[in-house]
Amino acid sequence: MAQSGKGRLNYRCPSCFMRDLDIDMFYDKEKEEYYCIRCQYRGSEEDVLKKNEMARFRYGFIGKRFTMEELRS
Repeated sequence: MAQSGKGRLNYRCPSCFMRDLDIDMFYDKEKEEYYCIRCQYRGSEEDVLKKNEMARFRYGFIGKRFTMEELRS
């Protein structure tokens, strides 16, 4: 998605991302918070970063292929 009109960085909505939806968040300068237009999630930059880190922890091995030998040991 295009970056124009959004916040300083392109953050993904943590609530939507946990449900395998890749939705960018918008930034409200007046309230100084990020919000999602799909699920109505709102949060500060710190909150968004913390919850996105939790998603990275849960899906940390998504790109790794495991063999049966590795799983048995």
